[in-house]
Amino acid sequence: MNTPSFASASLYVGDLLPDVNETQLFEIFKQIGPVASIRVCRDAVTRRSLGYAYINYHNLGDAERALDLLNFHEIKGQPCRIMWSQRDPSLRKTGNGNIFIKNLDKEIDNKTLYDTFAAFGNILSCKVSLDDLGNSRGFGFVHYETGEAAEEAIKKTNAKLINGKKIFVGLFQGKKERQAQENASPKWTNIFAKNLPKSIDDTKLTALFGKYGNITSVILMKDESGGSKGFGFINYNSHEEAGAAVDDMNGKELDGMQVYVGRAQKKGERERELKDMFEKLKRERMSKYQGVNLYVKNLEETIDDAKLRQEFTNCGTITSAKVMKDEKGISKGFGFVCFSTPDEATKAVTEMNGKMLGTKPIYVALAQRKELRRAQLEAQHAIRANGIRMQQQAQASGMTGSPLYAPGAPVFYAQAPVVTRGSNFVYPSGVRPGLPYQARPVYQAMPYGRGQPQQQRGPSGQKGRNPKGASRGQAYPGIKYNANVRNPQQPVQVPEEGPEGSVDKRQMLGETLYPLIENSLKTMEKGEELAGKITGMLLELDQQELVNMIDSGELLQKKITEALDVLAAAESK
Repeated sequence: MNTPSFASASLYVGDLLPDVNETQLFEIFKQIGPVASIRVCRDAVTRRSLGYAYINYHNLGDAERALDLLNFHEIKGQPCRIMWSQRDPSLRKTGNGNIFIKNLDKEIDNKTLYDTFAAFGNILSCKVSLDDLGNSRGFGFVHYETGEAAEEAIKKTNAKLINGKKIFVGLFQGKKERQAQENASPKWTNIFAKNLPKSIDDTKLTALFGKYGNITSVILMKDESGGSKGFGFINYNSHEEAGAAVDDMNGKELDGMQVYVGRAQKKGERERELKDMFEKLKRERMSKYQGVNLYVKNLEETIDDAKLRQEFTNCGTITSAKVMKDEKGISKGFGFVCFSTPDEATKAVTEMNGKMLGTKPIYVALAQRKELRRAQLEAQHAIRANGIRMQQQAQASGMTGSPLYAPGAPVFYAQAPVVTRGSNFVYPSGVRPGLPYQARPVYQAMPYGRGQPQQQRGPSGQKGRNPKGASRGQAYPGIKYNANVRNPQQPVQVPEEGPEGSVDKRQMLGETLYPLIENSLKTMEKGEELAGKITGMLLELDQQELVNMIDSGELLQKKITEALDVLAAAESK
């Protein structure tokens, strides 16, 4: 007697509970005959059961008896599903002999479906689709050994009644095949009807829509008590019949209710269409309000739509004003104001940003899409992270402080003077005529850069000198050098007179003035961030006057007070 290979006597056992293991399966299947091996398939990472297993018998006859006797046998209260193991995946994927059944009664389970369709041929697998709660979804699959058996089953059972419901039976089509067929032939036959009166049942629904053509299936959705949910599906034999039903029945009144009838769509298709529609509306809305819609935040809770509109009325014509609120109707502290023209919106940003509204200064800016704001924040974060990485690299190279920025020690740089046409200005070397230049250098507080000398002055006004051993451009206050790092020693170079020398000399004066002005602002309890602005303002004076201010603390203090008054007046305007 020839013993068949293990593969020929191999069974697939599905619909197993997660806690069913090999030992429990062995105790059940050994009753049929000697078992060669049992393997419960598990997740490679979590080792949780995937809900199916393979049983290998030594004898093909034992495997056949196990399929006949133990199929749909309850294992720990759950009926199992047994079929021959198909090691070749191509046999499963071809779909040959596989049929699809829909509009099944909820009470039909795997065994009932198997018993119903077993008369037409040898069944390889049979399954009713279930939801997450274990309830039937109303459709299932039966896979026959041959295509002829599947054709016979379709011929004998399609449009027949099972448990009082007319079922649809047809050849199974994969998702890709169905999508390709829908794209190639957009004709549809299934329609959806809603807002149906409660008095309409399956029989009345069939009679109501049957006059438009040959109906292949009708289903009226019902609740748990058996009552109508007010909607259902009707499938016709042809697209023309379905289209005629939609054209004639949509909008009709039945028992005082206006019925909606349209093409039946799958959930995924409806979601795609709705998503595309919302995206289109969003793009149109953003295009319409681009440059005219303003975002306003830091609002008091007492500010409502009318108050917000009133505050912005002087800036132009307002098309809408809205304060955003939560579920309880309480203001979220921000809102939107939309103007009729971009010029009016720009004017509102200029005049209203920072204005006191109640007890809070409001923030006003052009409204931006969420995606754009996120991109800007990510770019800012990347720049900040890059600066931190450069600082860490510099520290690793020998410095224990920040080489990019030392608090209280800015570097001043000069911008080129603007030369008016016809002037007798002599260009410094390396500067081309026609470029924008400025008559006097303007100084702004910036982080230290290489190549700028630094002179320090104490509170008494006495000049200091660069630290011993520090070259020009390397006098970073607050930065310590490791003992194993060689600090090159170079004398500070005093700039020569002339156009370039004048700029460098003024730069050195600015570097000397800045710490004095900053210390004075600290004493006056003013904002230290104004030191850079005041330094730039004072550097517009004559160089000799700057030298006198450096030597005279009282004169410098007087000039700082005058500069603060000018800045306050400009801010009030």
